Amino acid sequence: MEVEAANKEEQPQQQQQPWGRRPSPMRKMVTVAAIAAGVQFGWALQLSLLTPYVQLLGIGHKWAAFIWLCGPISGMIVQPVAGYHSDRCTSRFGRRRPFIAGGASLVALAVLLIGYAADLGHLFGDGQNRTLKPRAVAVFVLGFWILDVANNLLQGPCRALLADLSAGSQKKTRAANALFSFFMAVGNILGYAAGSYPNLHHLLPFTKTAACEVYCANLKTCFLISIALLVSLTALALSTVHDPPLSELRADPASEPAGSERRRGPFLKEIFGALRSMKRPMWTLLIVTCLNWVAWFPFLLFDTDWMGREIYGGTVNEGQLYGMGVRAGALGLMLNSVVAGLTSLAIEHLARGTGGVKRLWGLVNFLLAVCLCLTILVAKLAERQRRFSPDMPGGGSGGSSISEALPPAVRVKVAALVLFAVMGIPLAVTCSVPFALASIFSNTSGTGQGLSLGVLNLAIVMPQMVISVTSGPFDELLGGGNLPAFVVGAIAAAASGVLALTLLPSPLPDVSPPATPENVSAANVENVK
Repeated sequence: MEVEAANKEEQPQQQQQPWGRRPSPMRKMVTVAAIAAGVQFGWALQLSLLTPYVQLLGIGHKWAAFIWLCGPISGMIVQPVAGYHSDRCTSRFGRRRPFIAGGASLVALAVLLIGYAADLGHLFGDGQNRTLKPRAVAVFVLGFWILDVANNLLQGPCRALLADLSAGSQKKTRAANALFSFFMAVGNILGYAAGSYPNLHHLLPFTKTAACEVYCANLKTCFLISIALLVSLTALALSTVHDPPLSELRADPASEPAGSERRRGPFLKEIFGALRSMKRPMWTLLIVTCLNWVAWFPFLLFDTDWMGREIYGGTVNEGQLYGMGVRAGALGLMLNSVVAGLTSLAIEHLARGTGGVKRLWGLVNFLLAVCLCLTILVAKLAERQRRFSPDMPGGGSGGSSISEALPPAVRVKVAALVLFAVMGIPLAVTCSVPFALASIFSNTSGTGQGLSLGVLNLAIVMPQMVISVTSGPFDELLGGGNLPAFVVGAIAAAASGVLALTLLPSPLPDVSPPATPENVSAANVENVK
């Protein structure tokens, strides 16, 4: 009965669909979604290379954690602001184009600052033999914060442009977000592959300098490649995809965004007004998304640490086992991205097979909960079968703290890598379905697509901030390690699945517009553009 009531509540949404415009061809959506590959290439490099780079510059682990808080903080502020203003941008180049172009330009600037931080620090007076290089650290921190701000400035308008191109079609909206998720996986694969290749700097020999040794030169080369990829994809999208200016939309009442006729107020008043005016489906979506990311973030933050610590039995800065585990975790992330990419292409078929996108999301949340529980089982299996080097003092006893553990058995490593791979299925759905539902549910909220997607991002970054700050003390309180946080994640994933299946309403099917000469003409004009 609750779902039926919610569907009745959403009935006006279908009646308000802008019949004056037609969804753009899929090739244009592919061109815009491909920008995600360039963005995610840089994110993958951040995750795989920047933590060791921070240590090379002399930043301690404690302070490095504060630097990583930039991501959720900028996401909480920048995406809603960018979304709000992109809905109202009066530029003759379109509403989304200026933000996408500006975000890509800032990403390029930030990556240059990060890659050349050691060189600039040396130029400004950092000594080569000093452990801490304060000037290089200052340049790095500046570039890192600009990079996170720019990525958030870029992604929100990209997704909003995909929603604009879908023109209210739920099928096209789901397909566009699935494409975005697919290209995110492609970017991850390329980024992890580039970051794992130790001789990439040979492609650009000038990257190795007196202040920038081999590791630094590889990182610099990777970032220069990421700039070329992102700028190329962005230029292609902005030059081939039509983004109608706001004046053009206002000239066509049928195409004007819902709620655009209202008098606009200040940003904070507008966003709080949007939160107050949201109907139950959108609030339910925010709650399910929040719980979903409470489940994801413990694993995303500590997956390679779990491999190094619990599976390989290593200790940070002691011996080689921890590093071997981290590299095995990087392989797991590669497999995870491959599966996520393939799943993204099959989301429409999976949704039909499971009875709809909300059921698909609920079911994969249960799959995520099972996988997080299995991390405990695999970790305990690795601990029980731990082998120790007989050449070490006390070796062979299995319990001596001074013995060095050997790498885990092949079946343990395979089990851990299979978990990484399987979790690519719920990750693909998580990066696609909530954004599609937000675009669909927000049609009657009185806000534009940009602001609605920015509000959805709040439900993602707030759990990230909480997990980042509390997971460490929480794990220490329960004996250390990563497993307590994974247990919390499993509980949150199960709760998210229950709410998705019971409270989240199913979107109504698209209603075909009447075939009038005006509609046919509008569709032809849009396709020509």
